[in-house]
Amino acid sequence: MSAPAARGTTSLLKRAWNEIPDIVGGSALALAGLVMAGIGLANYYAKDGDNRKYKLGYVVYRHDDPRVQKIRNDEDD
Repeated sequence: MSAPAARGTTSLLKRAWNEIPDIVGGSALALAGLVMAGIGLANYYAKDGDNRKYKLGYVVYRHDDPRVQKIRNDEDD
């Protein structure tokens, strides 16, 4: 008889790496890319990334809108 197979997450990952390394490696890279994209998106919104200097269309704000203080103009360079 053969030895009993080890059970657990690490043994499953080791077995998967030995049998299908391209799928396991690609999945790890895809997961890392999703995490980095999430971090980048969070940083984009945290730093008010949609407040671009030049836009394709006009946006009209009321004078009492809180976004008025964040508007970039030519003197912000």
